[in-house]
Amino acid sequence: MPGVVALTGATGFIGGALCGPLIRAGWQVRALVRRGSDAVLPTQIECIPGDLDNAAALGGLVAEVDAVIHCAGVVRGRCAERFERVNVGGCERILRATRAASPRARFLFMSSLAAREPTLSWYAASKRHAEEAVQHKAQALTATVFRPTAVYGPGDRELRPLLRLLRHGLLPIPGSREARLTLLHVHDLVAAVLRWLDVSPPIAGTFDLHDGRAGGYTWQSLAAIAGRAYGRPVRALPLPQTALSLAGSVNLRLARWLRYEPMLTPGKLRELRHPDWMCDNGALAAALGWQPRIDFERALREGLIE
Repeated sequence: MPGVVALTGATGFIGGALCGPLIRAGWQVRALVRRGSDAVLPTQIECIPGDLDNAAALGGLVAEVDAVIHCAGVVRGRCAERFERVNVGGCERILRATRAASPRARFLFMSSLAAREPTLSWYAASKRHAEEAVQHKAQALTATVFRPTAVYGPGDRELRPLLRLLRHGLLPIPGSREARLTLLHVHDLVAAVLRWLDVSPPIAGTFDLHDGRAGGYTWQSLAAIAGRAYGRPVRALPLPQTALSLAGSVNLRLARWLRYEPMLTPGKLRELRHPDWMCDNGALAAALGWQPRIDFERALREGLIE
């Protein structure tokens, strides 16, 4: 039977997508929300003011809960320290709070497939280090790590510019045309989380997730899919590598000077250029009986993007 679930990142993309389905499934949701946040959450959610640096707020968030879903983190930054402090330190602190307040709770850390390649970027390294914290510091907690590939769908801000370009007949290619990509619609990720909450006994381990398309995608196949869905040709346009690298380096320097958190950095470009983001749902399907239902073509045809 559903009980109380603590959620971090409820005002973000994946955490926000979880709120409504959790409530409809009968869970009482308690969410950590930064003080002064203007985000509007469903009225049924109990909001705990604070952040991942606030031990008292974390203690109140996870007190006597049945499950903890940790989605909060940063995806952009101008230095490695920011990623380590938030993504790794925040994960360690919520683990510590959960062990103290709800040692029988199940714990889910929302990582990223990028953690498989920690040398590519500060973000990827921080996700791998956070996974290691879960593996080594969960102690009596039953802890699970989800490693979704690139997640998209309503509420997504990071892939939105690319999807808008697709609608206008253009797909920029940051790396090799032969690179293999995988994608995951947020609705399928939410379904996996709900199934994780329901399965008994709870599962432990690290699990990859993608949309199940055999062979994944290439940049060229994404352009072809978009062309069929929109009824117009989509041109795949390779980007000049030297100019793109220069743009990433300049943006990082500007970010350090002007003190903003950049998305386009040399590390992010290394992620985008990586030739193999294939993964396998087999382990999670066996553990949960979960199967993805939405591939990229269906998402475009049925308007499941924004």
